[in-house]
Amino acid sequence: MELRLYDTLTREKRPFVPLDPRNVRMYVCGPTVYDFAHIGNARPVIVFDVLFRLLRHAYGEAHVKYVRNITDVDDKINDRAARDFPGLPLNEAIRKVTEETGKQFHADVDALGCLRPSVEPRATEHIAEMREIIEKLIAGGFAYAAEDHVLFSPQAMNAANAGLPRYGALSNRSLDEMVAGARVDVAPYKKGNTDFVLWKPSKPGEPSWPSPAGINAEGRPGWHIECSAMAWKHLGEHFDIHGGGIDLVFPHHENEVAQTCCAFHQERMANYWMHNGFLQVESEKMSKSLGNFITIHELLEDWPGEVLRLNMLKTHYRSPIDWTLKSVEESARTLDDWYRVAADVVPGEPAASVVEPLLDDLNTPLAIAALHGLRGEAAALAGSLRLLGFLSESAAQWESRKQRASGVDAAEVERLLAERTAARARKDFKESDRIRDLLAGMGVAIKDSKDGTTWEVAR
Repeated sequence: MELRLYDTLTREKRPFVPLDPRNVRMYVCGPTVYDFAHIGNARPVIVFDVLFRLLRHAYGEAHVKYVRNITDVDDKINDRAARDFPGLPLNEAIRKVTEETGKQFHADVDALGCLRPSVEPRATEHIAEMREIIEKLIAGGFAYAAEDHVLFSPQAMNAANAGLPRYGALSNRSLDEMVAGARVDVAPYKKGNTDFVLWKPSKPGEPSWPSPAGINAEGRPGWHIECSAMAWKHLGEHFDIHGGGIDLVFPHHENEVAQTCCAFHQERMANYWMHNGFLQVESEKMSKSLGNFITIHELLEDWPGEVLRLNMLKTHYRSPIDWTLKSVEESARTLDDWYRVAADVVPGEPAASVVEPLLDDLNTPLAIAALHGLRGEAAALAGSLRLLGFLSESAAQWESRKQRASGVDAAEVERLLAERTAARARKDFKESDRIRDLLAGMGVAIKDSKDGTTWEVAR
């Protein structure tokens, strides 16, 4: 069965045909490192990790290149640095913020079971590439300098035609529709309302670099040009897949397409554009004002990362997801079962019943349903779960993690079980039941069988 992916640009599910099967290339927009990542940020990380794993399964690990960037120059970073480290020079404070936040991001997504990308470029390491693209855009008549800024003109792009895509095609909007709500500053030096910033002057103390286009004042890049430059550097002018959250379609990805295609005279930047849907918490939009803003780090204090991963994958990536405590609890119980059955088994090949739904535009809900049907085939279950990024621990390690998280004293449980066994031996069932109820109150579930009594932390 062939891999089929939904392409945001063409608005259809199409067979995936890589430009080069020996070098499959994917770019996904990564974090802006100014704060802890929230659970909504985890969705694209997990979704595209599954796609990365699937592509490696289909084409071989050595033939897939996954690039996910880190944005480390941004107004939000500057504001956070000034707030958190008021006594330090801004550039030094920025370095502290980006290093600490980046380290936390990696710890969080590692805990979610995500593989590290093949390359993880930082924006500040690609200023030369940004300046080169900007110079190409100016030379081609697609951008212009004004008052120490460089701006891109969508009108010029659409007027040029010449085999270029139409600005607005990705988000399915006209230029007039883009004026309302466009994240660009209204400024007198702009030639058109939809013109957006490629480069801007830096304020005193802010990060700055020599500007392109003969501008004397030092400056810094706009957000959109950063991804165009990093994708070009590591994947080339034209590559296979570009991914991110649905909120990035406009203006970020629309502007990436414009910059890259105009700079390199390409009809496309990526052959497939993939976007995951929004996330809500308990049926409400996540926001700090509602008190339901949850970071990955906070959730990891209460749940293993694989539980969060499974909970995310129970909903198809293009659909909105409602993150609820009830659903997380169900995911935890499911993983408890899978670990008991498959964690310590030598994994076999992933089952076709699991792989085939994944090949159909990452249909993870159907793949998970198929996993439930593999309980009698432990090797196939183990191989399938590992393909999806699960079973990173042994069954004993998983159970021990549950005990630590719940605060259960294993030695005390064993002592009480010994007392209960003695009570049952002398047919003191009232005492046996009392100890069973005491253990249940401690969050411990026990199971009696002909081979003895076992216990686990109840979810």
